[in-house]
Amino acid sequence: MATNPPDNAGYERRDGSRPDRAIGRARVVRPEGDPKPAEPRPERPRPDQPRPDQPRPDQPRPDQPHSVEPRPYEPRAYQSRAYRGLPYQRPVSGPPPRRLRPRWGRIALVATLLLALIAGCGTVVSWLWLRGVDSDINREDAFGGLEERPPKLIEGALNILLLGTDTRDPEESGEAGGAWRTDTIVIVHIPASHDRAYLVSIPRDLWVYIPPTPDGQMGDTMAKINAAYAWGGMPLAVQTVEQFTGVHIDHVVLVDFAGFVKVTDAVGGVDMVVEQTITSIHPPYRTFYAGPRHFTGEEALDYVRQRYQFPDGDFARMRHQQEFLKALMDKATSLGTLANLSSLRAFVTSVAGTLTVDEGFSLVDLAWQFRNLRSDDLVFLVSPHRGTDMIGDQSVVVSDRETALSFYDAMARDELDEWVSVHGTGW
Repeated sequence: MATNPPDNAGYERRDGSRPDRAIGRARVVRPEGDPKPAEPRPERPRPDQPRPDQPRPDQPRPDQPHSVEPRPYEPRAYQSRAYRGLPYQRPVSGPPPRRLRPRWGRIALVATLLLALIAGCGTVVSWLWLRGVDSDINREDAFGGLEERPPKLIEGALNILLLGTDTRDPEESGEAGGAWRTDTIVIVHIPASHDRAYLVSIPRDLWVYIPPTPDGQMGDTMAKINAAYAWGGMPLAVQTVEQFTGVHIDHVVLVDFAGFVKVTDAVGGVDMVVEQTITSIHPPYRTFYAGPRHFTGEEALDYVRQRYQFPDGDFARMRHQQEFLKALMDKATSLGTLANLSSLRAFVTSVAGTLTVDEGFSLVDLAWQFRNLRSDDLVFLVSPHRGTDMIGDQSVVVSDRETALSFYDAMARDELDEWVSVHGTGW
């Protein structure tokens, strides 16, 4: 009877022995009479024991000199205790293993630096954008052709001539050639300390000498001071004011008060106190009741135009214009507009469209430099005068020349603070 070949048939070692089981199969019972019984598997040497075919660690190798001190055998570091045949030993003393924790301080530092970088990029972009707005403002050569100008006595002090027109005022009309008379003339004096600002209103009907225009066709006569801009633009207005005051003008800003409607609405309106109940003489004939009132842009412009309803006429209008500028600055600073770059961006945008400035004027630099000024830091004054009089058929304002010379000399020497403490503001 034939028997099946053993399961380990064909699986022979090099020494002719066969394994006691087939690869990948269960243990099988070897049939009797197998001519080549499997020999017992030799025991593998432990990792911490040297191999038989290698020299012992304490014996010198043939290629080494006998003077070399033998090195004891050390198990490799990566071999675990179980792999080396040693029992597991649990540590019984010493501090517990340190647990890795996130380094929140470094994470916070990196996050802060990243946010600062993002904010810095946004600030740079806003600043560059503001510079673009500044470069888009209408500019004129306000000092071209001017000679024999007053010297600048105090470095650091600024004198800015603010000229205001109202192209939407029904009472005003352009001169020949389309020029408009200036409804508002203000010298803004900023002392060298830059801690306050003096706004000196010059009555538009002040009777002064106006120099001749370059072509000789206009000027060289006594007239109301507001005719200077209509006859010769910014240069003649600067020349007239400098000759009258003896003060060096550093910059010129022409403001269209009709455009301040957008500026007022941009800050949400302004709050002023109406000194007496009046009805506007302009459509839609609003009634302004005495007492506190919140004004929109259109309402504020309508109110500061009124003069015939008040006993002091044009002086009341100048006073209301100053109150409007103070209220506008109060609202802008209360909202943090001038101290915040993004808010300053929107504010400058609305203001820029209403301005025409000299070639060296920077609205952004001025707004940022004086961003900490508040309305309490503004001092409103009026040019010394003796009231109104009739010259021919014109009602004019007569200057108090002696007091005016003292006043403007103090301005040129940056001593207005002392002068005001003695003489007052003139209102």
